[in-house]
Amino acid sequence: MPKHHIFAMTFARVYPLYVQKAERKNRTKEEVDQIIRWLTGYNQAGLQQQIKQENDIETFFAEAPAIHPNSSLIKGVVCGVRVEDVEDPLMRQIRYLDKLIDELAKGKAMEKILRQ
Repeated sequence: MPKHHIFAMTFARVYPLYVQKAERKNRTKEEVDQIIRWLTGYNQAGLQQQIKQENDIETFFAEAPAIHPNSSLIKGVVCGVRVEDVEDPLMRQIRYLDKLIDELAKGKAMEKILRQ
């Protein structure tokens, strides 16, 4: 089965779209970074390095220090797909991030977004 085209997209290309989505709803780049760091375990320097190196999304998640154990608590629909029903682990992680950014843009409190 061929890989999904999104796996080959660079994270550096997707990242500004997450920031723009958040900023359109009066949220901040710092909040986007906090969400990404929470989900992936990257520190800020590691996140910036991934963007600078223009790694693809597959590599971005493969090199993530630690996917947060509470990520399995992320539920809901993104692009018409239930994130908890996505079978491919990489696609599920991508959808988790999409869902968290959606929640940020919808005005949810960070404590709820980060499943605390």
